[in-house]
Amino acid sequence: MADVFVCDRCGTELTVPVSRVALPVRARQHYGHEMLPALMESGTYAVDSKPWGPPWRPWDEVGEEGAAAEGVFAPVYSLPSGPPGAVVVAPGDIRGTVLIPGHDGYCLGLDGRDGPNLACEECGQAVATRMDDCSLWQAVWLHPAAVRRVPGSAPRVIDWDTVVEQGRSTPPVEQPGFWSPQWEAAAGVALAHLLVASAGARVALPGGLVTDMFGRALDVLLPPGRPARTVALAGPGLSAPGADIALVPVHPQTGEAWQPPGGPATVPLPADVWLGLAFPADHPRLPVTGGLPRGVERDDPLPLRPRWTFWPDRRLFLYTLARLPAVRQPWLRGIYDQAGDCFTFPFRLF
Repeated sequence: MADVFVCDRCGTELTVPVSRVALPVRARQHYGHEMLPALMESGTYAVDSKPWGPPWRPWDEVGEEGAAAEGVFAPVYSLPSGPPGAVVVAPGDIRGTVLIPGHDGYCLGLDGRDGPNLACEECGQAVATRMDDCSLWQAVWLHPAAVRRVPGSAPRVIDWDTVVEQGRSTPPVEQPGFWSPQWEAAAGVALAHLLVASAGARVALPGGLVTDMFGRALDVLLPPGRPARTVALAGPGLSAPGADIALVPVHPQTGEAWQPPGGPATVPLPADVWLGLAFPADHPRLPVTGGLPRGVERDDPLPLRPRWTFWPDRRLFLYTLARLPAVRQPWLRGIYDQAGDCFTFPFRLF
């Protein structure tokens, strides 16, 4: 039996049984101007360990020392004052709630700007915030001060071999030729860690999708010259001997990153994206049986090809970099300030 969340005041069940997984890196992503699917898979939940939600405090009010105490080491527009520990579930897994009238969003739905917009249908206490506006992954965030977890039996944590053997990779390109927002989110977060691991020097990337993800951005952000460090994929069933920096998977349940032998610097990637990089899907160009005339190749259906170059998610890049202590180093702080200036860089920086 998985966990169930109930109203802390009256005990009404607010969710179906759900099992804990790692918080998706795209949880704070704003993507395009379209209705996105649910952030969480049905039957799962994740916990945000950082403060979440309004009221928002401007940087000048918090100050550099106050922000550093909250794990933010470079200027941001504002910081949330909500308590840490918000629980996120799929909207379809919510039970026993009603919408609170008078709440709005930016465009086509709710975005949580006014605080909790779902109340317990039994006692009326505000318990959660539904977010389903365009550009946001649809989710319901349970407020930690208003709900209580009723624990079920501890779920079995799958081992790394099972993650590789049974895990599902997210395709890098979606119909009709757009780069996957999951990949853009993963790249934005990983790019911040990759810059820290580079120590400000050029890095040599493996070919293929890894270069598509990071090469153009690193060309902009790092100085020219010969590569001083090498980057490689590493994880279960994939070693990277001699690499200085390893791109490693994050366990989908625990959120812990794979630790390769030899102690290279590690850059975390969601397991579904890492699997797509480490073990890309093969698209054979010959029929399984029979043959084709000499010189003729046919691929049906054609593999998807992106319409444009890859851009890491700029918002998530800046969000992550601001929360890494290394951003206080002058060279990295310069990159952060430059990347955050939309007047000198395009909205999509890379």
